Amino acid sequence: MITPAFDLSQDPEYLILNIRVPYTRTSEFDLYIDGTDFKFYAKPYFLRLTLPGRIVEDGREKAKFDIDKGLFTLWVPKETAGEHFEGLQMLTSLLAPKGSRSAKPLVEDVRCSESVGDDKEEDEEEFDWQVEQEVYMESSEEELRSLQKYGFGNQRSGVFARLQEELSDVIDIKNPEGTTAAERRQARLEAESSAFSPDHYLADLFEDDEIQRLLKFRPWWKQLSTSTEEEGEAAVSFTDDEKEQLRKFTNCSYLLDKASRRQAWLSLIDILLAYCYEVRSTEGEHNVESPWTIRKLSGTLCWLETYSSLIEVLVSFGRRVLCYPLYRHFTLVSAAVRDTIKILQSGESCVLKCLLNIHKVFRENDPAYILNDLYITDYCIWIQKVNHLSQHGQLNGQMQSPFSPLSRVKSTIIDS
Repeated sequence: MITPAFDLSQDPEYLILNIRVPYTRTSEFDLYIDGTDFKFYAKPYFLRLTLPGRIVEDGREKAKFDIDKGLFTLWVPKETAGEHFEGLQMLTSLLAPKGSRSAKPLVEDVRCSESVGDDKEEDEEEFDWQVEQEVYMESSEEELRSLQKYGFGNQRSGVFARLQEELSDVIDIKNPEGTTAAERRQARLEAESSAFSPDHYLADLFEDDEIQRLLKFRPWWKQLSTSTEEEGEAAVSFTDDEKEQLRKFTNCSYLLDKASRRQAWLSLIDILLAYCYEVRSTEGEHNVESPWTIRKLSGTLCWLETYSSLIEVLVSFGRRVLCYPLYRHFTLVSAAVRDTIKILQSGESCVLKCLLNIHKVFRENDPAYILNDLYITDYCIWIQKVNHLSQHGQLNGQMQSPFSPLSRVKSTIIDS
């Protein structure tokens, strides 16, 4: 069966669902509405959603079908009028079925909803609402236990052992499977020290006309108002391509311990900093160098780095900005920090849109797509499950504090 393209919106009284079903008969469809459960079937389409609020079937529901567009629009009453349903743009998490759960021990609780099924349909008179869905289970290998971990939540190992040819085009570390986190960091610091060019740095410092022009650029997130519970969701809109990508993701819930969660947040900030620099340096127009720039400026992506504090993230990012890209000026470091703060303030939807943008940049570049498998795809899924980004805003608060560590970052970089 096919999971149809869909999106959701709301008004105070109704949840509004737009479902694209161009290859179905208008007279043959089934609906199931019960609390947070919504199910729609119109051969060959099936959509099952777990909603963030409760809906009711009380006679007020209404629907229309646009034959030319193949668009089915349904208005379903909210159980509590005026309630705001949060996270309606988080399409991947909405696809999660209740109850169907399996787990990777200690690391990940996987609840998978197949986006598109290739199985042949069975000719049955009644449709099975609880149709079983196949869960991807990665086979465990004894030899992987001795390998170093990396990737989102330090869950992966053995990836580069199978991708030796692509290794040097994706990351800078030579032997990720056999190198400890401390060894990676030491090698990264040595590589940065070797790459630093005083002449390039001084040229950008004193001939900064181009830098000043880039600083005046206003990226799309600068147009957003500061997030609130209701505004943050509506402030960011997703393109049809982005919605399609969200529907393609396999839905997973991650079981991370406290240390892993903190590392995940710090690495997310590191990746966002690199993305913000790239957007500003290209004035929002990605080019063939964009995958390299994002990867190179992020210690997480380039060196599989794991951070333990915000100051480590900022120092790492600052050093790499002054060592590698075309424009090497500390004001661009400061601008990227301010941009990242703005993105975090604007809520989960804004962060998700940035991650989807990164995902697309890497997806269209061979072999940078490997970084999607290691980090970005998981981040795209994980951020949809964060309840109120502001509740996790300790790191955000540290970044925008009057006692921001930026001055320490600059002095640390200069001293090093």
